Amino acid sequence: MSTAYWWLLACAGAVAWWVSAMRLHERAGYFGARACDRHRVQLLDQTVHLRKLGLARDDAGRMRVRRYYAFEFTTTGADRRGGVIVMLGPRLEYVHLELPEGAVLGVEEEG
Repeated sequence: MSTAYWWLLACAGAVAWWVSAMRLHERAGYFGARACDRHRVQLLDQTVHLRKLGLARDDAGRMRVRRYYAFEFTTTGADRRGGVIVMLGPRLEYVHLELPEGAVLGVEEEG
């Protein structure tokens, strides 16, 4: 097969990976916004940022990409606090919020 074919195949794979990563980023943003709404705090900048990538096995033993997303929120409008969303493949593992009354670690139902 020609080199051009392999380059086209590699580019198609890269685009597919990028589209999948953007969908998961949007999903993480949704989970972050829901966690903030649930705890009556305001998500700042309306966005999450990818902080870390790793590999881990899911419950079925398949290798998946684990993504850590960070975000900031405020409880009073004058402070900035941190939160983390961890996703294993397309599934949410947990959301962690640093609230003034103590850290909250929870798993939300998929939605």
